Amino acid sequence: MQPCSLKPFFPPKQLTPSSFLRIGQLSNVDLNEDVRELETELPRQHPNEIPHNEKLLSLKYESLDYDNSENQLFLEEERRINHTAFRTVEIKRWVICAMIGILTGLVACFIDIVVENLAGLKYRVVKGNIDKFTEKGGLSFSLLLWATLNASVVMVGSVIVAFIEPVAAGSGIPQIKCYLNGVKIPHVVRLKTLVIKVCGVILSVVGGLAVGKEGPMIHSGAVIAAGISQGRSTSLKRDFKIFEYFRRDTEKRDFVSAGAAAGVSAAFGAPVGGVLFSLEEGASFWNQFLTWRIFFASMISTFTLNSVLSVYHGNAWDLSSPGLINFGRFDNEKMGYTIQEIPIFIFMGVVGGILGALFNALNYWLTMFRIRYIHRPCLQVVEAMLVAAVTATVGFVMIYCSRDCQPIQGSTVAYPLQLFCADGEYNSMATAFFNTPEKSVVNLFHDPPGSYNPMTLGMFTLMYFFLACWTYGLTVSAGVFIPSLLIGAAWGRLFGISLSYLTKGSIWADPGKYALMGAAAQLGGIVRMTLSLTVIMMEATGNVTYGFPIMLVLMTAKIVGDYFVEGLYDMHIQLQSVPFLHWEAPVTSHSLTAREVMSTPVTCLRRIERVGTVVDILSDTSSNHNGFPVVESNPDATQVAGLRGLILRSQLIVLLKHKVFVERANLSLVQRRLKLKDFRDAYPRFPPIQSIHVSQDERECMIDLSEFMNPSPYTVPQEASLPRVFKLFRALGLRHLVVVDNRNEVVGMVTRKDLARYRLGKEGLEELSLAQT
Repeated sequence: MQPCSLKPFFPPKQLTPSSFLRIGQLSNVDLNEDVRELETELPRQHPNEIPHNEKLLSLKYESLDYDNSENQLFLEEERRINHTAFRTVEIKRWVICAMIGILTGLVACFIDIVVENLAGLKYRVVKGNIDKFTEKGGLSFSLLLWATLNASVVMVGSVIVAFIEPVAAGSGIPQIKCYLNGVKIPHVVRLKTLVIKVCGVILSVVGGLAVGKEGPMIHSGAVIAAGISQGRSTSLKRDFKIFEYFRRDTEKRDFVSAGAAAGVSAAFGAPVGGVLFSLEEGASFWNQFLTWRIFFASMISTFTLNSVLSVYHGNAWDLSSPGLINFGRFDNEKMGYTIQEIPIFIFMGVVGGILGALFNALNYWLTMFRIRYIHRPCLQVVEAMLVAAVTATVGFVMIYCSRDCQPIQGSTVAYPLQLFCADGEYNSMATAFFNTPEKSVVNLFHDPPGSYNPMTLGMFTLMYFFLACWTYGLTVSAGVFIPSLLIGAAWGRLFGISLSYLTKGSIWADPGKYALMGAAAQLGGIVRMTLSLTVIMMEATGNVTYGFPIMLVLMTAKIVGDYFVEGLYDMHIQLQSVPFLHWEAPVTSHSLTAREVMSTPVTCLRRIERVGTVVDILSDTSSNHNGFPVVESNPDATQVAGLRGLILRSQLIVLLKHKVFVERANLSLVQRRLKLKDFRDAYPRFPPIQSIHVSQDERECMIDLSEFMNPSPYTVPQEASLPRVFKLFRALGLRHLVVVDNRNEVVGMVTRKDLARYRLGKEGLEELSLAQT
């Protein structure tokens, strides 16, 4: 095995025959011919199409440094921290979590109030117009007005996302999952992203799309946490000189977990569910102290939202609005359940899993089509406007055709619209489409039996299913939680009506109860959440009684859905070619060793290195290395000695920026002394090497890396199995894992991409190909 190279490493082309190898399942094809064909055909692709292969792993994503570099500077600072200073740091952590909760709650209030006012204004304009033209017998202008209003509002929301900050599209949950997993998604926690996210989700909901405003609250909370915890804004170029101790990836990750939980708590009024969501879906690293802080942030978020909305609604002392959506209380006697209903709930879980898998499969092919053909921002905006217009048209046609008129008395609807109905009646289909999706869900849960026509529910479920599937993935800020709940509540209530008919109106067959179970089944079948979603729905309904059936429904939906296809969030992470690491290595990977998966040769640095060599290595555009093993060696020797440490690209850039080196003739002189503050001031946007000027004389100087390198990096022998390497890498949140031989000489390096490119496919263990896209 060759030792590490002391020269810049020029990696081979990423598309190699071995990249297409299916281990244990190698097909008899000419791989070299496939590669040549791919290389010759790619440049000739039509410019309107971008070829995309879901079995790719992108090299454009960098990793985060969740392992602290315990160099001399770090250890000296930690040793100086006494008990009082330690308590001060802990108090600051609690203060930051409180601020995260307060600001997340305020953002949720802002979104809710603006959506309520704008949606109410739009509904009044459209309703008045429809009433006016109904009397004259002409509804074409009303339909045109409705579709134009929705398309115009959605156009604004899509433009700001597509042209200003594309990462603000969608709910943001897949991106936050990747960030907490250790993947650096560009711009994902920037202030600009937060502003576009908030404005975008308001416009998406007001524009009548099949979306919800609750999902993006998780992303918004994470962005707020990332900004507050750093005590400055790099976007605004303002440094408040506070919380400087937390300016590193490890601390920032913990606060982002708290922000995500606070977002869930503000959305559903479920602080415990928020903590469990962050644990189940988000956080990759957890401890007891972090649990308490995250729960505190979630409670503060709920209380802030509750207080502000209570004042806004004129009931300052009535804290009865714990979240953006409240499912209402299921506490009357007829809403109980019996042991005979358990198999029925399990059957609903099976249906939810199948429908969720169908939703994800359709959305998968739609997303692939978008990646290949609708990649230009202008086309993305046009598609969003088209979906908004189609949604409005479908809603109008269904309202006109259904004429589902119900008595207004006893109805819980917020907007009892009398479209095409007699006095004293309202159109239930119009109410479902004119209300925001959150209110439609609550109506399906609590409207008395007989409020909906079965045919109406069936048509609504079918149309809204495909509209929601088409909508998720548009270049707009939107969530999938509420549309999924609405789809499930619709077919769940239809199931309850059918059951009531079959049992001749038995009191236990209440449609509202089955609407709740259907909502849980559908959402579980799409996003595959179990523990956190159970608690969220329990807290949102205010009834612990339904905990067991909801859990059964969600577990069944997940098991059935996983049999067919992945969950929606994991699927989109895979389609974005992100090197995401799951909890465990592929089960059939014990035959692979570190020697087979590592990257080699490795670019190494000597403990005392020439400045010009460091600059050349960092400037090499063919190498995207961010970690460099440091070895002990005489500058004039050719034989490399054993590993002495590890230093990061970002650290080297700071050293070059501050000119921390001495002349070759004066190696006995002491280098300029740096502090950790110098590295924290440059975090997280370290300057590129091209912006640092090094003169020709300075290139001949020497730099001593001993004080700045991590002298105790994690290493693994080259004979270690892939699962063992994976477990060490994943559990410790590493970015680089050095592979050494029995003489402690560096023979390779394991990074995130080396591990993520192996996954279990339908034909066994497969290796993904690497690409720069």
